[in-house]
Amino acid sequence: MQVVREAGGRLAAPAVRIAVPTPRPRAGGPPPAPGVAARIEALSLYYGDKQALKSVTMTIPRHRVTAFIGPSGCGKTTLLRCLNRMNDLVEDVRIEGRIVLGDLEIQGNGIDVTDLRKRVGMVFQKSTPFPKSIFDNVAYGPRVLGTRDRATLEGLVEKSLHSAALWHEVKDRLHESALRLSGGQQQRLCIARALAVEPEVLLMDEPCSALDPIATAKVEELIDELKTRFTIVIVTHNMQQAARVSDHTGFLLLGELIEYDETAKLFTTPSDRRTEDYITGRFG
Repeated sequence: MQVVREAGGRLAAPAVRIAVPTPRPRAGGPPPAPGVAARIEALSLYYGDKQALKSVTMTIPRHRVTAFIGPSGCGKTTLLRCLNRMNDLVEDVRIEGRIVLGDLEIQGNGIDVTDLRKRVGMVFQKSTPFPKSIFDNVAYGPRVLGTRDRATLEGLVEKSLHSAALWHEVKDRLHESALRLSGGQQQRLCIARALAVEPEVLLMDEPCSALDPIATAKVEELIDELKTRFTIVIVTHNMQQAARVSDHTGFLLLGELIEYDETAKLFTTPSDRRTEDYITGRFG
């Protein structure tokens, strides 16, 4: 731990470096080489007269995990929710700039928001299983999109639960209430529910904030496995978690994207003093 003195000789807060772990080897080999999943161009967002995002520009790579970090109220979740237009549900929101998903400009007029949210799934901070059976939770999205064949639904449910590393824990309980699962299982069920419609991008808003360390480790392992098939964007207050699971990290402060880089570089040699002050604990 490094001791720093401010002007006048006073002791500043100790700098705590975040260790960036070596990526775990993967049995199936490395994920596919990344292309571009989404481009965010000069994105600004206003809640009434209050500006929450200030001309954010970044590129989100495909088949990688991108993390947004920063103090509370800095715009992390607001930026995340822009990617599937969840902010449309908030009154008096105004958005400027562009978000392009593949070749689709999602802020354009005439966009089918239901189809967009099929392509860009979301897992929320608090696990939100429906008061239905485990099976019906996972089958909910495909049914909304018109799938009615029982055999097809059973195949989708099993595949999604396998993808969420939950199948072997619940395969004999599929018709029990999802509310009887543990907190960690409920969160993985919500991930399975999001995966059942086969999205291109999976958004995760603080997915481990309410979980114990064992359940958190399972979700983090799952994220590492899922990026071989999906692009993942995660919001987290836990900088150690961002260092463990992400390939790229963006640091936001007061609605501004201060720095965006490969995670290892951002945590070890940040280019902006404000980033260094945040990750070393000088402010939070």
